Amino acid sequence: MRKAPPADDPAAAEDDASLFRAAIGADAGRVRPLPPAPPPPAPPKPKPAARMARRDEDAARQEFRQLLVSALEAGDPLAYRREDVPPRVLKTLARGGYAAQEELDLHGLPARAAEDLLRAFLRDCRAHGVACVRIVHGKGRNSEERLPVLKNLVDRLLRQRGDVLAFHSPPAAQGGTGAVLVLLEKH
Repeated sequence: MRKAPPADDPAAAEDDASLFRAAIGADAGRVRPLPPAPPPPAPPKPKPAARMARRDEDAARQEFRQLLVSALEAGDPLAYRREDVPPRVLKTLARGGYAAQEELDLHGLPARAAEDLLRAFLRDCRAHGVACVRIVHGKGRNSEERLPVLKNLVDRLLRQRGDVLAFHSPPAAQGGTGAVLVLLEKH
């Protein structure tokens, strides 16, 4: 066994390096250096923030709240019919003459969640051939603004849909001004 060379002897250190290269075959060309390691992946870029869209939504919400001041109140009935629907259909709805095949209760939901749920509900009802539904929106007496937020949301959304033929608040026994019966177009 060889004795370790003194640490301050450069010739002995070179001799050890050449011995090591000979032992692993570096002098004969059998050993190749490893390719350089690729750089680590860059961290993902943050998702872009839709500041303009968020600002527009906030402005729309504020505008909607201001519209509510002059919109429906808790005791007001909802009523609408397309021009191609006879007036007697609306009168029959008002009397509760159509049986609701499905019902959706939106009580206590935040407006955004209620809107999403209502859209999905109407889409599902239409896909399954449901012709008449009852939507319970409440009278809005417990809302922060003391205005029927969900009632106004339901009224606005139903008026915008092309598949809604008519709607009217039912008699008190079927929900009164806290609900609405909706006739949907069959597809």
